[in-house]
Amino acid sequence: MSAVAPIDLPVDQKTKTQLGRGARAVERSTLRKSKARLTSKGATIAAIVIAILWTTPTLGLLITSFRPPELINTSGWWSIFTNPGFTLGNYDAVLNGSATTVSLGQSFINSIAITLPAALFPLVIASLAAYAFAWIPFKGRNILFIGVFALQVVPIQMALVPLLSLFARGLSIGDFEIFAGLGAGGNSYGQVWIAHTIFALPLAIFLLHNFISEIPQELIEAARVDGAGHGQTFFRIVLPLAMPAIASFAIFQFLWVWNDLLVALVFADGAVGPITKVLREITGNRGQDWYLLTSGAFIAMIVPLIVFFALQRFFVRGLLAGSTKG
Repeated sequence: MSAVAPIDLPVDQKTKTQLGRGARAVERSTLRKSKARLTSKGATIAAIVIAILWTTPTLGLLITSFRPPELINTSGWWSIFTNPGFTLGNYDAVLNGSATTVSLGQSFINSIAITLPAALFPLVIASLAAYAFAWIPFKGRNILFIGVFALQVVPIQMALVPLLSLFARGLSIGDFEIFAGLGAGGNSYGQVWIAHTIFALPLAIFLLHNFISEIPQELIEAARVDGAGHGQTFFRIVLPLAMPAIASFAIFQFLWVWNDLLVALVFADGAVGPITKVLREITGNRGQDWYLLTSGAFIAMIVPLIVFFALQRFFVRGLLAGSTKG
């Protein structure tokens, strides 16, 4: 018995439109059911309670930053309605340097000058290294990658003294001088950039390698068939696809460097001190000016908030990358 060939019935445009609307309706219904399974009233109430508990101290800090010292020392911020009082003197004191030897405005610029390169350098080096570990076969690749991964467990404190000694003596290979010694005190942005880059590289290489290695091999092979070298493959294929992961780590690195105090205390001295170091000195010798920390803290929060909200969509993409296929 011969097989009967299927008959293709003609479908008019109206039927196609109805089928398309039906498919979209099914998709919307599926999304609503998925959201219903993932959310509940209890989770919503818990999220609201956590948000209130998290925001209340920040609100109190903001109100305190605008109150005069005599009211801060005699009443709490919650008495703002019964005992009102506002002033900009706290912000004027920290910005103009009357509270510290270095003004907070200058240290704010120092933090930007430190944080931007210290976030960019490890990302550039780590993305290139991650591509090499993922798609360039070379002898000892696995052993070297394990060594880089193992560096994550080394505490930062163990490297501070050797690095400080290296920066003080300088580094030269034969007659070629890499950089000159800076003496016992740190007075240059360069050594802070190098320190933050070194400390960030192991984790950055590990995270970016895990993302880049998941790129479909067919894309890399197709680029090689078309005659693309490693440089073209990296910049035209790998880098655009890995941008969510790169942006996610950039946010973490930026916030880490901006809020860092340990590396700043060791390597950033004098006129190159960041804002965290000035905040440490802003309370006075005996802590009598502690109320100035409230205004200084909000000035220090401006840039991290801008960076986070500006790159939030990339951050979410980086977190969700690899969680679904197709």
